[in-house]
Amino acid sequence: METPFRSGYVSLVGRPNVGKSTLLNVLLGQKISIVSPKPQTTRNRILGIRNFPDAQVIFFDTPGLHKPQTLLGRVMVSSVKDVLQEIDLVLFVTEPGRHAEADEGLLNDIKGIDKPVFLVINKIDKIKKPELLDIIAEYSGKFGFKEIIPVSAVSNDGIDLLMDRVLEYLPPGPRYYPEEIVTDQVERFMAAEIIREKIMERTTEEVPHSVAVDVESWKEREDGLVSISAVIYVERDGQKGIIIGEKGKMLKSIAVNARLEIEKLLDTKVFLQLWVKVKKGWRDDGKALGELGYK
Repeated sequence: METPFRSGYVSLVGRPNVGKSTLLNVLLGQKISIVSPKPQTTRNRILGIRNFPDAQVIFFDTPGLHKPQTLLGRVMVSSVKDVLQEIDLVLFVTEPGRHAEADEGLLNDIKGIDKPVFLVINKIDKIKKPELLDIIAEYSGKFGFKEIIPVSAVSNDGIDLLMDRVLEYLPPGPRYYPEEIVTDQVERFMAAEIIREKIMERTTEEVPHSVAVDVESWKEREDGLVSISAVIYVERDGQKGIIIGEKGKMLKSIAVNARLEIEKLLDTKVFLQLWVKVKKGWRDDGKALGELGYK
């Protein structure tokens, strides 16, 4: 009997900074989601696709669920709850040091979903086995997980097992996307996210969360070079000064590192221009959020 083709939507859900974006990139075998040690890095729903001869897995990397303090935060949390209505399997991602009580509200949200839920304990490279057993026991008493799989996205430990289990739980279905597609995100969006990632790597405190990036111009020349002009929006003049830096050094560093990564993404030479502008209170401005792609 021929094995049926399997396909389905899998959502990575969890609190901020538990490593969902890193895990998604590892599961896909390439980077499509920006990564930062700072919480609330992912703002949009990112869709990534992994193809197999007999299956297609469509992953959603969602913003970390948190108590929102701004309109942007409320939009981010709402996008997670929308995803949970569309999926076939949930990967609930947590990490050592985070207790089940802290995740209890999120687990309660998931209880209403009639879909299998895996507990994925990430960053196990940071702990010893007895600690891991305690974590498993604690979470097992809080929720009826179909599978509990410890992994390390950094060292690749447990990743193959996790993927095998995901494939087992997928329902029979069609190939929703062509095999050559790995994400539904357009190149302009990914370039903007790369620029934002480089800012997050180099700034601290409130600055990373007050930044938005808008690619205003994208031109492809006949010789293959792509010319990109992007605006970095911040909420205050002081933040603008931080990103520009002394004699423009910070902005130049951001531009150089972003350009190199965008060139890898596009597989061509890139000319990148960055500008910094103040858009006061944009995170609580519905019109500004819509203009910047947060809906």
